[in-house]
Amino acid sequence: MDSERKLRFWNLLISMGYKEIEGGFPSASETDYNFIRMLIERDLIPDDVTIAVLTQAREHLIRKTYEALRGCKRAIVHFYNSTSVLQREVVFRKGKEGIKQLAVDAAKLCKELEGEADNIDISYEYSPESFTGTEPEYALEVCDAVVDVIQPTPEHPMIINIPATVEMTTPNVFADQIEFLDRNLANRESIVLSLHPHNDEGMAVAATELALLAGADRVEGCLFGNGERTGNVDLCTVGLNLLVQGIDPQIDFSNLREVRKIVEYCNQIELSERHPYIGNFVFTAFSGSHQDAIKKGMEARELAAAEQNADLDSFLWQVPYLPIDPKDVGGTYEAVIRVNSQSGKGGMAYLLKVNHNLDLPKRLQVEFDRVVQRYADQTKREVKDEDIWRLFKDEYLPVEESGKHAALADTQADDGLKVWGRYRLLGANIMSDDSGPDTVIKVKIQDNGLPGSEDEPTIRQISGVGNGPIAAFVNAISVLGVTVSVLDYAEHALSAGGDAVAASYVECQIGDAPEDRIIWGVGIDSSITTSSLKAILSAVNRTLR
Repeated sequence: MDSERKLRFWNLLISMGYKEIEGGFPSASETDYNFIRMLIERDLIPDDVTIAVLTQAREHLIRKTYEALRGCKRAIVHFYNSTSVLQREVVFRKGKEGIKQLAVDAAKLCKELEGEADNIDISYEYSPESFTGTEPEYALEVCDAVVDVIQPTPEHPMIINIPATVEMTTPNVFADQIEFLDRNLANRESIVLSLHPHNDEGMAVAATELALLAGADRVEGCLFGNGERTGNVDLCTVGLNLLVQGIDPQIDFSNLREVRKIVEYCNQIELSERHPYIGNFVFTAFSGSHQDAIKKGMEARELAAAEQNADLDSFLWQVPYLPIDPKDVGGTYEAVIRVNSQSGKGGMAYLLKVNHNLDLPKRLQVEFDRVVQRYADQTKREVKDEDIWRLFKDEYLPVEESGKHAALADTQADDGLKVWGRYRLLGANIMSDDSGPDTVIKVKIQDNGLPGSEDEPTIRQISGVGNGPIAAFVNAISVLGVTVSVLDYAEHALSAGGDAVAASYVECQIGDAPEDRIIWGVGIDSSITTSSLKAILSAVNRTLR
């Protein structure tokens, strides 16, 4: 990672609220050395943030580390050496005493150089690297020896950092080891017991949480679990897990999407689609039963908030399959429901309601779901919201009708949709019958002829009488040779104000015989009455396609 990316990452961590940040390994990397010098010389370390620098327990590396800290106000010097059985035998070829002496000598040199440091408030951190391959009793012995040299106090403690350098046990065993250290470390009140888990077995988060319960005070990790091999523990997942359990990690995760963008840019590694809390599919349901439960949960929450006159954004979050509100981490509800061939009607209905304000009756949902599922089976891919909206318009709304009101749902143009529908409503005049309670309707209809016909459209003026506009309209269009029985009807506003638009849904039986087709029609218009008439024509036109 170059200095530009490092600085961007540094500023990100500060903005999120982290107070101890490892700046690098200045004795091993010229890039890290120069970066730390830049932070110090440009005064880029806030007063409430402490920079940590890493060094092996080797004299020339420790001296180089202190050199990098010239002019720093406050720092953590983190020194380490490996203590595992395997590394003692094959890397260092030293016994236990020799390895312990490496750590003690490093601690003594650090204290010596501290005396030469110019007004730097230095804290110390020691790690028995490869702890998981080390006998716990021996790791304790080495740590106690280092603590004896550093001589921390409760007012100025040191950090004993326990790295699962390679994850080798189940989380409960690691937690037991941490509890052993917590109970037996000398001068425990002057020690911050820290964790540094890796994720070789995929259990770093679980190991961290159990070890915190076992007595650890601090965690080292990386945003989204970057690091050697399978990575360090993911601090975002750990922090948000705490938040879900009601413990404030005091880290700002409110714009996790932006955090992800910066981390991916700096690390040049993309996150998995299913990465906890931030992956593209984390708050997404494809399963029909899951979608239905989420939809009902969202609706119940909205209703409960309205009944209590409460702000929805701050109302208690209780939605099946969604452990947290996506908005709390900078997400939206846009991708909560995704539709494929395994999805039920609930997902499609949810997207139409949330993105297009269309609240389809249950039986209409069942009917349109067959259209969506047929499309999903044919394309063998996810059906996106724009696909569903175009399928809906093509199935229920003549192009000129859907286009007229496309802006209400912020939809795309109707490019590619074919004009359809034999009958088009051009106007309607509704009056009361002077001789009784019935309604009289006079309508102007454009007849485009049967599909495939090359006849020129004709204008028909027809009229009818009935108990209300819908009944009168049904009687009027009977002169066209169309018999319609209205079985169910629903309507609702799509928008409010001077440009209010309404949607109507009508379930019709077309024809007289019981076996004749039962079909739904949909109408959208600024007039609720006109939208219902358009819905009836939509049903008629669908039978003639």
